[in-house]
Amino acid sequence: MGRASRLWLHHSLERLNQSLKGKLQIFNGPALSIFETLAQSHDIKEIHWNRAYEPWRIARDTKLKDMMQEKGIHAESHKANLLWEPWEVAKKDGTPYKVFTPFYRRGCLNAPAPRRPLSAPQDIKFADIPANTSLDDCELLPKNRWKDDLLAHWTVGEDGARARLDSFLDNGINDYKEGRNLPHKPFVSRLSPHLHFGEISVNQCWYSALERYDMGHEGCDTFLSELGWREFSASLLFYHQELKTDPLNQKFIHFPWREAPDDLVKWQQGQTGYPIVDAGMRELYQTGYMHNRVRMIVGSFLVKNLRLHWQYGEAWFWDCLFDADHAANSASWQWIAGCGADAAPYFRVFNPITQAERFDGEAHYIKQFVPELANLPAKYIGDPSAAPADVLAAANITLGRDYPYPIVDAKQSRLDALGAFATLKEIA
Repeated sequence: MGRASRLWLHHSLERLNQSLKGKLQIFNGPALSIFETLAQSHDIKEIHWNRAYEPWRIARDTKLKDMMQEKGIHAESHKANLLWEPWEVAKKDGTPYKVFTPFYRRGCLNAPAPRRPLSAPQDIKFADIPANTSLDDCELLPKNRWKDDLLAHWTVGEDGARARLDSFLDNGINDYKEGRNLPHKPFVSRLSPHLHFGEISVNQCWYSALERYDMGHEGCDTFLSELGWREFSASLLFYHQELKTDPLNQKFIHFPWREAPDDLVKWQQGQTGYPIVDAGMRELYQTGYMHNRVRMIVGSFLVKNLRLHWQYGEAWFWDCLFDADHAANSASWQWIAGCGADAAPYFRVFNPITQAERFDGEAHYIKQFVPELANLPAKYIGDPSAAPADVLAAANITLGRDYPYPIVDAKQSRLDALGAFATLKEIA
């Protein structure tokens, strides 16, 4: 796991242990060895767990199930992380969908309805099995001070997840369809970290929305379709286990990516000279999260304007995002790079200047995360390099000192990207 995920996991397990009145037991070591020891030392008749879909977890769980069955122990895994299993949503010929809209509209919505959420158990009986380690011994917390402020924006745990969902259904979902594109507005759910760590189930989110609204409600329909994208990503990973490393469109094996380590560092640190990009990258590092619209902008800038490999972006997000999901992170980066399923067309290059003007016209979002530009009139904040010298002077800004010049020219880098994409047409 990346550092941000480890930090969240530590505090999530703390909250879970509190809710279990200190009964959470943590074991360290190979899963098969641990369960084999427990099976030998206790009269265990059944073992149950919730499925995961990462390739290494599927391999581990398969071995675990085989081992338990050989010992005469009933072993069963359950669907808890998804609304539909990947094999439950298929085309008429039985093959998996490769495009999101038909996957969701024709596949998911015509499949049997997801199960209703289960009520919390009234009474849990805990076995007297001594754990072999403690949460602190897992050493999940980062060593640097980065962790100190990162969680200030969040309430980790089930209570925080439920409050987040209720707040979204009360205040955000009515404006979600269009408002989710405005990074300074509170119209997004911010549920992704809670979903990722199982603090709230996707079934709870699905049915909570439908209990208060219905499919005819624009915001509700859009929110449910975003949960559908999560399902689609899991399906892609299930059928393409190398999603993290191999482009779904094999032509991209030959794409002429640049190697520019300095540009990569400037992108990571929010020092590209394009404020909407820099605001997004700083939000990521300061909060463990990035607004969805801005994720598309910074992703397009990395793979198209800078023409750096999408795997660099995937790796940085994996380390910095609280919601760093293996399937969604990989699928989304392949989408923005144009090499994945249902990918963004190669000629679609987000212009970071016009995107800022369109979705952060008053520069509220940019001012929050790029405060050195706060005194610049909103007209110029999206592109400080276009501001007249007297305007920059009045704002006490010297480009190259207080804020960087653009590291690439937006228009020329777009043309260069289109030229690079055009070379793929020549590949049979």
